[in-house]
Amino acid sequence: MLALGHLDGDTVRLDHFERFPTLTDFGAWLARPGDWVGGFDMPFGLPRELVLALGWPTDWAACMAHYAGFTRPQLRALFQAFCASRPVGGKFAHRATDGPAGSSSSMKWVNPPVAWMLHAGVPLLRAAGVHLPGLADGDRRRVALETYPGLLARELLGRRSYKNDDPKRQTAERRQARMDLLSALCSTAEATRLGLRLALPQDDQRAIIDDGSGDLLDATLCLLQAAWAQRQYDQGDQRYGMPLASDALEGWIVSAPFPSPG
Repeated sequence: MLALGHLDGDTVRLDHFERFPTLTDFGAWLARPGDWVGGFDMPFGLPRELVLALGWPTDWAACMAHYAGFTRPQLRALFQAFCASRPVGGKFAHRATDGPAGSSSSMKWVNPPVAWMLHAGVPLLRAAGVHLPGLADGDRRRVALETYPGLLARELLGRRSYKNDDPKRQTAERRQARMDLLSALCSTAEATRLGLRLALPQDDQRAIIDDGSGDLLDATLCLLQAAWAQRQYDQGDQRYGMPLASDALEGWIVSAPFPSPG
């Protein structure tokens, strides 16, 4: 699922949603010629601590190629062995961006299985030859950035849940949370630290509120983060708002604050 839109001053205008029945369809879309800056809700890299422990390449492209060569059962066994030797509360290695973004470790294979999202998605980005700022040079007319909708959602909702994949858990409270989140995003550019306001057709507003899985809302949040990154680039930041000190192996989640030294 992608939310497509454009930046108009401090307003992000949602044009339409694009759905992909298969990963092959998504890969074909990525590879098409175009001019876009996209935010994708999946990790673009693994924790450096994990990579070093496993003895894998520390160059990002080589590491991703190595990672893609394993099956998921093989990776699960490797990750389980890594976690088994670590203390309770610190089983998973984390990237530097996880703390500021509040995101899960990219080595998690369950709840949520972001390791499999990386395993499926990053090879498509690499095959499409897109530009990955801070990680890999590519076609600068197609720019792919790592985004995380939970980062923006928590800024407005705190820990209120707004989605669930299980239809039985798609409650009135979660629907109200989606309504509140969407209302805040559409109200003013000052609603979040991104400094952007969302504008979208009424039909899309209703669809987002009615979508208990949160897929439409998550895609919209990624659109806003990508628009923020585009604005940083337009203001002269060649890294689309990502800090210079971010790890070139791990990657960075767009708009996550970079921790101060010390």
